[in-house]
Amino acid sequence: MIAIVDYGAGNIFSVKNALDYLGMENQLTDKADDLAAADEIILPGVGAFPSAMRMLDKCGLVGVLQEQAKQKPLLGICLGMQMLLDKSYEFEECAGLGLIPGTVEPLDAPGLIIPHMGWNKLEMGVDCPLLYGLGEESYVYFVHSFAAKCADVYLAAWVGYGGRVPAMVYDGNYVFGAQFHPEKSGEAGLQILRNFGGLI
Repeated sequence: MIAIVDYGAGNIFSVKNALDYLGMENQLTDKADDLAAADEIILPGVGAFPSAMRMLDKCGLVGVLQEQAKQKPLLGICLGMQMLLDKSYEFEECAGLGLIPGTVEPLDAPGLIIPHMGWNKLEMGVDCPLLYGLGEESYVYFVHSFAAKCADVYLAAWVGYGGRVPAMVYDGNYVFGAQFHPEKSGEAGLQILRNFGGLI
């Protein structure tokens, strides 16, 4: 069972629809007990970092996610990926979940349109099981104005947009983050979700 965290700031139904399409058992939940009972967790997110962290805290799930991430696979998507890091500077300095060392800062892409929106080609970094089986020309779908800054050791994939922009982060154990939307990224995105489900 994959628990999709429903805390009021997520693209939850597109994620659920993709998992349903793949035949992967899942549930939407904001309950700590459900996250503890799940085999895997997906943390979606859209909107602004500070308000999303406040909503997650209001649901009493910050500590729960930090604890569960030590025991089972956790995938953050879009803003959900950014929330895995130590802190963000979106509107104000705000602490994240602290599961991947790094910060979230305004996307630096001089001369290019912000937000970074549309399809972009993944360039592979450190070995990551969620990226197994992808072709050499794998494009995924992005919508974001802020980006992660982290050490290369946590960088599973990146894209070019005024420089190297982290596309997927990985702690080498249970924590994964996708800045793009796998559920909106065609076959490449579906393969990533299949790989995530295959970690159980």
